[in-house]
Amino acid sequence: MIDLIQDHLKDMLPGLLGIQFSEADPEIVAASLAVRPGLCTVGDILHGGALMAFADTLGAVGAFLNLPPGATTTTIASKTNFTGPARVGTTISAKSRMMHKGRTLMVWQTEISGENGKWIALVTQTQMILGGPQSKNH
Repeated sequence: MIDLIQDHLKDMLPGLLGIQFSEADPEIVAASLAVRPGLCTVGDILHGGALMAFADTLGAVGAFLNLPPGATTTTIASKTNFTGPARVGTTISAKSRMMHKGRTLMVWQTEISGENGKWIALVTQTQMILGGPQSKNH
């Protein structure tokens, strides 16, 4: 499954960012990202937008893995708490967990940490299920 996801996203923003998936199932999605100069802002710190795109990708993949046939998903809300910097030359890790699965919405929470294990950010996002038969789970 991971190879299929990695291949499908290679020519999209997740591929351009360099996201490397390590786990992908309907409950948890995990990945890493090497912090390189092209993703940084002043001071060689990972740009907040790159960090948010990293988290959004994991939640979206998790939501995708839970979709009923014929449905798609889109992010309708995202909140990020930044708690520390990610410096160029390091690799950050993220784990996204499903917190809620309803008929039309899913909520995913992503913890992002640095090589030292300290949190860099906590992101909560809401994914809307579009089209297809609606899930019977609440």
